[in-house]
Amino acid sequence: MLGKTIQIYCPSGDPRGVRIAEITTRIVQAVVAPRARLEEAAKRQELAGVGVYFLFGESDIGGLPVAYIGEAEDCTVRFKQHNANKDFWNIGVAIVSRTGSFTKAHVRMLEWMAIEKAKAAGRFDLDNGNAGMKPTMPEWMAADVAEVFETADVLLSTLGFPLFEPAAEQKTDVENVFFCRRGGAEARGIYNEEGFVVLKGSIARKNTTESSHDTVGPKREELVGAGVLLNTSDGYQFQRDWAFSSPSAAAAIICGSSANGWVEWKNSRGQTLDEIYRQPSAE
Repeated sequence: MLGKTIQIYCPSGDPRGVRIAEITTRIVQAVVAPRARLEEAAKRQELAGVGVYFLFGESDIGGLPVAYIGEAEDCTVRFKQHNANKDFWNIGVAIVSRTGSFTKAHVRMLEWMAIEKAKAAGRFDLDNGNAGMKPTMPEWMAADVAEVFETADVLLSTLGFPLFEPAAEQKTDVENVFFCRRGGAEARGIYNEEGFVVLKGSIARKNTTESSHDTVGPKREELVGAGVLLNTSDGYQFQRDWAFSSPSAAAAIICGSSANGWVEWKNSRGQTLDEIYRQPSAE
C-alpha cells in the first residue's frame, strides 16, 4: 500500500468541532459535523451538495456502536432532518466532492457499496434496512465510484470510524494467532493495532470467580445483548470477531476472572504475548 498525505482542516480551530479531511491529491472530502455543532456545520458550503453521509453513535444497551448510511442531494438538509427524527447519533460525516462533480448516480452506488461493505465488516450495527438492488451504471462510472469509495474508506478510518474494516484479518501464521485455555475456555485471538481481537467461535469459561463477578458478569451480559456472545451450556461463544482494548481485558472475559493477558495468551509454540511483543522491545 502506498503512503498517503491526509489534510484535516479545523475551521474553528477546535479539533473536536467541524473538520474537513481530504487526501491532498484527490477531490474527495470528508466533512465531520458533530451534532452539537450542527448549526456551525450547516454554514459550510462543502455540505450543501450531493454526497453520501454517515451518522455515528452508541447503542443504549452497549456492545457495537451504531451507524446509519444515506445519500442526499443536499447533505445539510438531510443532517437537519435526522437531527429531528433520529436519536442515537452524535457525529455526522458527509463524503462530498470539492469540485462538485458527484451526481445522484454516484452517491446511490456509493450508498449501496457502503451498506454492503459495512454489513460484511460487522464493526457497527446499522440502523439501515437492506441495501436493496445494486444500481446500474456504465463501467467507466463504476470505476470512478470504486476509487471514491476507497478514498472514503481511508478518510473514515483516519477520523476514527473504521466502518468497513473487519475487526481482524484471519491470519493463520503460527506467531500471529494466540490461544487462551483455562477452566474450560477455548479461545483464539490476534493482537493488532486496536488491542486484542478475540476470533469468532471462541468459547469463554461459563462461570466467573467471586471477586470478578461484578465486573466480568455485566460486560458479558452487555456482549450477549449486542449479539457478540451466545450463552450456551458449554460457555459463552463468540458470534463474531470482537476487539478488546487490551489482552488482559480479553482474557478476563474468556477466563471469567481477572487475568494478565500478556501471559495468558500463547501461540502454538507456547510463547506468550509478552515474550513476542514486549521483551524484544525491552532488549
